[in-house]
Amino acid sequence: MPSCPLCGCPYLRHFHRDARRDYLRCETCRLVFVPPEQRLSPEREKAVYDQHENHPDDPGYRRFLSRLFDPLRSRLVPGAEGLDFGAGPGPTLSVMFEEAGYPMAIYDPFYAPDPAVLERRYDFITATEVVEHLFSPGHELERLAALLRQGGWLGLMTKRVASEEAFARWHYILDPTHVCFFSEASFEWLAQRLSMSVEFPAADVVMLQKQ
Repeated sequence: MPSCPLCGCPYLRHFHRDARRDYLRCETCRLVFVPPEQRLSPEREKAVYDQHENHPDDPGYRRFLSRLFDPLRSRLVPGAEGLDFGAGPGPTLSVMFEEAGYPMAIYDPFYAPDPAVLERRYDFITATEVVEHLFSPGHELERLAALLRQGGWLGLMTKRVASEEAFARWHYILDPTHVCFFSEASFEWLAQRLSMSVEFPAADVVMLQKQ
């Protein structure tokens, strides 16, 4: 039995099984995750991402991202410096922030793998539709929090687990690259672990502030 990829806890229970995969839930941080041996290989994972058609000229995609952009921007000081982590093949949120006057860096392990940007400090970091793809979310989110200046914001977008019954019918688990599923309790645990405050401005938006 694996340990939880968010908190490292060994106390897990079987949460759900479908035709393709199993899903385990951590009894400490409430993360639901796919066992490591059932994840895609990096090559197959990237093949799925290559099919994404997100683009900054798409007004619908901009409206989708505005669910994080609007509440986060309202909390930033002019000229705040940001990082868009997991920007994907068509970075768009970084463009929106740059248009609003916020200098941005981008990082993506497949499309913009520049390790130098992970050595700098930022006033805010965004990760939209990213955390559900992470194999080691505890390590990655702790690393991102360490890149924030005091008072900085970590803004995340991901759909949250509601209940065991809803999970069984959830379209979100059908994407083979989605391997970690957070609940509100998971983010509250994470905030305490990282000494951050946490807000939930929308159903799929989470904002954590470094204290």
